[in-house]
Amino acid sequence: MSLTKSVFGTFPCGKTADAYTLKNASGVTLVLTNYGCRILQLLTPDKSGKLGDVVLGHATLEEYLGSDFQGTFVGRYANRIGGATLTIDGVTYALDQNDGANTLHGGTKGYHQVLFDVKESNDGDEPSVTFTHVSPDGDENYPGTLTVEVQYSLTADNAVEITYRGKTDRKTVFNPTNHSFFNLKADGSKDVLSTLVTIHASEVTAVTDDLIPTGELLPVKGTPLDFTAAKPLGQDMFADDHLIQLCGGFDHNFCVDGEGMREIAVAYEPETGREMTVYSDMPGVQLYTFNGTSGLKNKDGSDMISHGALCLETQFYPDSVHHENFPFRYVTPEKPFESKTIYKFTVK
Repeated sequence: MSLTKSVFGTFPCGKTADAYTLKNASGVTLVLTNYGCRILQLLTPDKSGKLGDVVLGHATLEEYLGSDFQGTFVGRYANRIGGATLTIDGVTYALDQNDGANTLHGGTKGYHQVLFDVKESNDGDEPSVTFTHVSPDGDENYPGTLTVEVQYSLTADNAVEITYRGKTDRKTVFNPTNHSFFNLKADGSKDVLSTLVTIHASEVTAVTDDLIPTGELLPVKGTPLDFTAAKPLGQDMFADDHLIQLCGGFDHNFCVDGEGMREIAVAYEPETGREMTVYSDMPGVQLYTFNGTSGLKNKDGSDMISHGALCLETQFYPDSVHHENFPFRYVTPEKPFESKTIYKFTVK
């Protein structure tokens, strides 16, 4: 069997969250839960063939409850919306202010706290699970009933494919992402400063101190944000740069070169030989280096550490709804949403 199901945990109300274990012929193992469509575990081989868990997370369901974004599917709108307001066709909607005066990752009760249904699951050489949820009109004050699907597939060549779909009865926004915290050392006690990262982006979005874009795009060439050639995260992690210093590391949206499905980023860890290549058809990717852990615990009960992981969150640019020059598309009844992001794992 390449797909098995078990109980992950029980909510105070008595409902249960399930765990789905997908495994391919190489032994690569992906464990998911329908609570927030989270990736709970991802076992990939290092250069010696030893499997290790490259995604941070927790041991119990209880630790994921609330505002924890470890491994989760983010929606209805990933990243930030400035001023926590959204205007569509002349109607303004006041959203949840859960990040200062702004909205972050959909709001306090975003999709990271939803217990999704399972639409279908497929066993076989490339197992998959498709989660679904009907987000009602007015959910976190977003307009339109939005039916979302998130399909995870584990391929025979060791890639995790995530397909996002959205259908609505009314014009609305949908900016999905996955918020997995990757550590290619497969050791939450070690930082990721030695991990070499390449991002195929010649520009980033300029932002204010609360990380809301100004609308300007800034070239990365000659700056600490230049990842057009591979470099260790630690090389410029503590550079004399205002935003890097303010964030305590990287928390930046990169404007990925090109369009359509393409390679957007590569992360390589020399210690283990693991390499993760990211492909997506989205225009942006947020590099976040886990700059503050807020007392969170690893799966073994140890404390998570600052810079103990990196996130590469594919997305529309933050606050795209307020910037006509940003690449963005609304979801309408006539034009449903579909997008794919792939995390492929190799060794060298």
